[in-house]
Amino acid sequence: MLDFIMQPWPWWFSGIIIAAVMFLMLFFGKSFGFSSNLRTICTIVGAGKRVKFFDFDWKTQSWNLVFLLGAIIGGYIANQFLNDGSAFVLADATVKDLAELGFSKADQIQPSEIFSWEAIFTLKGFLMLAFGGFFVGFGSRYAGGCTSGHAISGISNLQIPSLIAVVGFFIGGLLMTHLIFPLIF
Repeated sequence: MLDFIMQPWPWWFSGIIIAAVMFLMLFFGKSFGFSSNLRTICTIVGAGKRVKFFDFDWKTQSWNLVFLLGAIIGGYIANQFLNDGSAFVLADATVKDLAELGFSKADQIQPSEIFSWEAIFTLKGFLMLAFGGFFVGFGSRYAGGCTSGHAISGISNLQIPSLIAVVGFFIGGLLMTHLIFPLIF
């Protein structure tokens, strides 16, 4: 069984699983969105006493907290027990593009020039993470959800605002990749 789990699975398998989960969520009247967990956690710790936005019955979102916990535990299990120790492989074109921006050859998912303790304690690294975190939080709240909520749940519910949000996410990603990212580095 472990050999089967450790093998690369076909690309279409995740689509089948996502479709099955979305069908079940629609059937039970739930909508998926990972960023809504932040609102739920803030409510649990008492933010609803001061801010009306956080004043709701968080127990209605407990299933989403279980999903969050499952994602954390699943990531840990995959990294600790299903990792064969092979090096992280990026496409040659990506390695070339990153090298042109001054990044060393990637040996992990996040570049150490941005995501390391040394980088965080520089002014540039701190500002990038702080502003990036602010923009992600503000953007997901302003857009009424995150990429997973709009792209997976919203579009499967045939919501036009989610389609518009997903188009905006792609445009923002392209602008960041081709215009802003090269300016920063």
